[in-house]
Parts: sequence; structure tokens; C-alpha cells
Amino acid sequence: MSTGTGTAGRFVGQSVKRREDPRLLTGHGEYVDDIAFPGLLHAAFVRSHMARGRITRLDVEAARALPGVIAVLTAADVNPHAGSMQPTMLLNDASNAPLRPLADGDVRFVGDAVAMVVAENRYIAEDACDLVELDIDPLPAVLDFETAASDTVNLVHPEKGTNVAQEAEFPRDAAWDDVVVRAAHVVTETFYQHRQTNVPMETRGIVADYDAASGELHAWMSTQNPHEARIAISRVTGIPDHLVRVTARDVGGGFGQKFFTPRDELVTALAARRLGRAVKWIEDRRENLIASNHARVDRAACTIAVDADGHILGAYVDELEDCGAFPVGSTGGVGAFVGMLFPGPYRIPLVRWKATAVWTNTCGRGAYRGPWMMETVAREQMMDAVARAIDMDPLELRRRNVIHQSELPYTTAMGFEYDVVTPEETLEQAIGIVDYDAFRTEQARAYRDDGRLLGVGIGLYIEPSSMGAMDPLGTETATIRVQPSGKVIVSMGTGSHGQGLETTMCQVVAEELGVDFDDVLLVQGDTQSTPFGRGTGGSGSAVIGGGACREAVAIIRTKALEIAGHLMEAAPADLEIVDGEIAVRGTPSRSLAFTEIARVAHLETARLPEGFTPGLEATASYKAPPFTWSNACHVCQVEIDRGTGLVHIDRYVVSEDCGVMINPMVVEGQIAGGVVQGIGGVLYEHFVYDDDGNPLTTTFLDYLLPTAAEVPTLEYGHIETRSNTPGGHKGMGEGGAIGAPPAVFNAVADALALVGARVNRQPLGPSEVLALLP
Repeated sequence: MSTGTGTAGRFVGQSVKRREDPRLLTGHGEYVDDIAFPGLLHAAFVRSHMARGRITRLDVEAARALPGVIAVLTAADVNPHAGSMQPTMLLNDASNAPLRPLADGDVRFVGDAVAMVVAENRYIAEDACDLVELDIDPLPAVLDFETAASDTVNLVHPEKGTNVAQEAEFPRDAAWDDVVVRAAHVVTETFYQHRQTNVPMETRGIVADYDAASGELHAWMSTQNPHEARIAISRVTGIPDHLVRVTARDVGGGFGQKFFTPRDELVTALAARRLGRAVKWIEDRRENLIASNHARVDRAACTIAVDADGHILGAYVDELEDCGAFPVGSTGGVGAFVGMLFPGPYRIPLVRWKATAVWTNTCGRGAYRGPWMMETVAREQMMDAVARAIDMDPLELRRRNVIHQSELPYTTAMGFEYDVVTPEETLEQAIGIVDYDAFRTEQARAYRDDGRLLGVGIGLYIEPSSMGAMDPLGTETATIRVQPSGKVIVSMGTGSHGQGLETTMCQVVAEELGVDFDDVLLVQGDTQSTPFGRGTGGSGSAVIGGGACREAVAIIRTKALEIAGHLMEAAPADLEIVDGEIAVRGTPSRSLAFTEIARVAHLETARLPEGFTPGLEATASYKAPPFTWSNACHVCQVEIDRGTGLVHIDRYVVSEDCGVMINPMVVEGQIAGGVVQGIGGVLYEHFVYDDDGNPLTTTFLDYLLPTAAEVPTLEYGHIETRSNTPGGHKGMGEGGAIGAPPAVFNAVADALALVGARVNRQPLGPSEVLALLP
């Protein structure tokens, strides 16, 4: 289903089959672990088995004596020689956790790297790790994020003097007090998200090769952001960045986990430089689960005040997040975003918020698809709570408060301006697809006649994508080279890890340049052959990467038309490029092939207009606007098995407005991936620690991921409204994972409400649901 402006072109807007799929689906992708050459060494880490404690003994002599072991590195060997491990964006943020390459004197979570063994192969390295004698005097671990802030004795980072990483507040004041006084209803509820992690199919990994003769370090990495990795490795190793080369070939997923460059990869680079050898480290699945990064541990206490007709008068949200011991890529402090974005798609005239982030002795928090999504989770779950409190259907409450087209441009209480969004339209489209009223009728009948528990949940959001306000995330550069043959090579600093950029960026260039899609190739993932770029993340590739491509194409088009005009004795303004031909508008018989222009530009430069430089190449950058807003509505229908507590998803519908779709099939793939992660987050995935901080979910037997058997057939509705960016796109890579959790949660809560059960926290696996049923 699609409504909107009818934006499909020759390639943009078409479901062109993904160019990378034949390679990836037939096992011909090349990942980091495929990199091998003679003399390559292998690394493994010795990790803490305590959540918090003092290292009283670290004896590595037996490990060093094992045949095949090249080196055993400890903090004393590595830490004094390391530069800052903070990402470029946060180098000057004093609230950062004190990152260190290897644990030094104490350990701060189970999985904290204490030593690295480098050996002739991974088997020997693992055996040597077992020979390292590590004694830790345990200390009380800080595990409860709700009490961490008030604990002034047990400190995750003693040098910081507090467990509070960040605090921010948009103050409660007399205006809020007045809203509460005049409201007909004031509803307060507290919601919890639980600990999850990214679990990409390919775990993290790096091969770092240092050449002492040239002073160059070449790192092959599984990364979303090769250029940031190059800067980080340069900073940590002290090798000038022009002598560091990072190559990312195929990357098997990341979901934010590979956007920044974590400690383990940086320590491997340090080891390579120290040893003057090539060192490979490939993270195993247990390491990925316990020591990569975690996410989603949040608590949000919400208050919403409404008038007698259900119109929202104001809202207050107090958000608390657990950012673990060593947050990856940031302090973990996304709470300010939660507060500022809390109004979402609704007309909320007054918003107040408080946000606190605390350190705990757990795996560090890291970016995970929609890092600030607690704003949508809390708000949408709160909308249902308010609806139940005032005895109104949650759809009707949303209809009374959702922002209408006639109100655009709309400025939220936090000062963000929505220009081109369609929250009401996506809501109505999704509701129409599921036939909401018919479901309500069937829900009542099924419960009345058979005692069955059916439920429906809605998740509505507006996503701040492609954020130009956050340097360097808001800028991308594209270099486009037209070969003498007329074939086109696009070079970008992107780091595709499943998004299909090899297809979509080529669709954009082919469309804009008027050439065939098969004649365009994207080169990415190599810092030596691509311009500096932002990597891939933050729902930015279509808007920012696409914008850079368009800027570069425009330069080439202008030059190509001027050359053609010179050769054809026609005014360039009268020419156009269509299907690889440059022709006089309205007179297609007067034309030259684009390939002929390319050939002349390179090989017959004497025929160029006077003063023209040879070649047909351009580099251009594009900086995105502060925000490009996309939006969607998710609707989930479930049935709860009252005997087992199992939740079965009967239907799942998404209505999405991501502006002009470059490739609808890719868009739906992105939505599907996010929805599955949301379903998994609410119903299956849960990373668990015991009371001493020992991880209990260290394999996929314990950390459950949804499979094809658990995921319903997804139904899509599309609404296309052009954004005010080149191409009219909006970001949408994270949206599926933002809208799904509250939709699934609300559906389960709706079913439970039939029997008077209330729920305010995830996960909602069978045991949790059974415990809620009367």
C-alpha cells in the first residue's frame, strides 16, 4: 500500500534487487576472519571473572612459557603507551568513564580485559589464557542502577568520586504546577526496559598489521565507521593518521555496536605496533555477549495531565539509565534526548524532564539502534496507561492529541520544528489496515465466549534522523569518477553493514546522472581510497550520503553538458541526459552518448572547450539540516495463551513515512529488521546478571533471539512526503526498532487488562506473563 506524491523515477523509487545479495547469500562475502597471510599472529583476552575487585595477583609467566606464545601483555606493558581511547566526538567530555586499555589494579565488570595473549594460533592463545594466574579480592559490586547514584561508598570509578555519569534537568516550575492543578486527570506511571545487546551475526574483529620499516599500520576491521576507526587507532597508537589505513570489507551487522572503536580493537592495534607483527583478534560469541556492549536498561517515571476531554495539557518524565562500567562511544547519557523528544507526535504544550545516567559494575552501554528510544517506549506505553485511567480507548486518545497536517510547521514544547511529517496519516493508515474496530469487536467476543485474551498495541513516533547538528555525524563526502568508458565509480566514507548501500547509492547516482544502474559502482570501507566520511549509522545514509552524491553528480552533469554543448554546437541549457544519451530537449535525434563525452574528457582533451581541465570527476560534501524528521505507526495484535503465558503475534502492521523511498524493498527490509529486534526485545531477549554481577546468559541457549518461526508476516503501508533535503528522503534505519517495543508491549498489556492484570516492565516472556495472570 502506498499513498503520496508518486516519486518513482527510473531507479529511485524502484525495488531494484540488491547488488550485494548474490555475493553475500552464496557465501562469497569477505569478513575480517577471512583475512589471513603468513606470519599472522592471533590474540585472546584474559578477562575478569569478578564484577568488582582488586587485582592481588597477576602471574603470566606460565602463559609466556607455553610454546607458540609470542607475548602476554598486561596493563604495565600497554597502558603507559596508549593515547586517549575516547571517540572523536567526546574527546573533551569530562563526564566520560576513565577508559584504559587493560584493567590496572582493579576490575570493574565481569569481562573486563586484564591481559592479552598473542600466539601463533588462536588455540595456543586460548590455552595460554588458561595458564594466567589471576587473583582478585572481591569488592561489593554496584549492580542496581536505581540505587547506584546514592551509593557513595562503592564506586565503579573511584577516581570520579561518584557513580553519577550525567545529570540534566529541564526544571519543574510553577507552569507545571499550574497544569497539574487545572487538569481533570493526572496520571503517573513508571516503566522499565531491561538489558539487551546488539548481537550482530558477525562478531567484532580486527587484523592489525604494523610495518616498522614504513611506520604504517593497516587494520582490517568489522566496523561501521572506518574513518573514525582510523582516527581512534592513530590517537591510541601514536601513529600519524595518514599512516593508518582501515579497511572494512563485508560487515555482518552492527546495529550501532561497530560505530565507534571499542577497547579490544584498540588494544589489538597497540599489540601489533609493540610487536611489529600482524595480530588478529576475533571476538567469540561469549565475549560478544558479556563484554561488547549492552543497552536499553532504563527507567522512566512519567506523569501526564489531561483535561476532561482527554487533551494533553502537559507531561513530566524522569529518566534513569544504566550505562555500565565503560560505555562504548559515549557516556551512555541519552536521557536528555529522551526528555527533549518525549512529546513525539503529540500536541503537548508543556514538557518538563529530568535525566540521570549512572555507572554500574556491568558491561558498558553502547549505541543500539535508536539509542534514545526510551522516549517512544515511555510515551506510547504512557498513552495507553492514560487511556485506561480515563476510560478512553487508546486509539481515541491518540486521535485527540496527534499533530495534524493543518498545524505544520509545528514547534514542540522543546523547540523542535516539525516541517514535513505525517503522524496522523500513518496512524490512520495502520489502523485502517488492521481494521481496528473489527478487532475490538472480536476481542470482546473472544473473551466473553471463550475466555481468550486478545490485545492490540499502537506505537507512534517521530524520529530525528540524519542529524546535521551533531558533527561529524551530519556530513558526508562523495567522490564520483567517470571512467573513459563512461562507467562510474562512487567513493564514500560509508560503512554499510547490511543496509544495501551498494545498491541504493548507485540508484541515486544513476538516477541523477542519467546513466544505467549497472554502470555505477560504489567503493566504500577503505580509508585510503575514499574521502573522509561519517560511516553508516544514525539513520543518515539516504539523506546525508545521498545528498553528497547529488552534489557531486551536479558538478559532473554541468561539465558533461558543457562539453556536449561544445561538441554539438548547442547551448548546455538546452541539453539533457536521458538513458545515457545527451540530447537537445525535444530533438532526441541530435544527441551524443554519455560514453562519448567521457571518452573525450579523458582521451581527446584537445576537443574540450578552451580552459577545461581533462577528466570527469567531482568531489562534493553535504551537511544535513539539524534534523530530518521521519515518522511511523506500528500496530501489533497478539493473543496470550493463558495456560503457558506464551504471547503469539497474530498481525503486525507498520505505516512508515521516510520521505522519498530510494528502494521500497530495502526500506521494508530495514523496517522488518527493526521490528524483529523490537519483538525480540520485549518477548525474548534478556541479558541477566546474578546478585554478584556474574552473567547468566552467555550463549544463545540462554539469550534468546527471535527466529523466523516466531516472527509474523509483516504488513507495510507507505506514505511518501518529501523532506526538505536533496532527494526528499528521510532517515529510517532505526525506526523499526523504536516503534516495535511499545507496540508489542501495549498489545500484551491490552490483553492482560481484560483480566485486570497490569504490567509496567519488560521482558514479557512466558514466565513473566504467567506471573501476571490472576
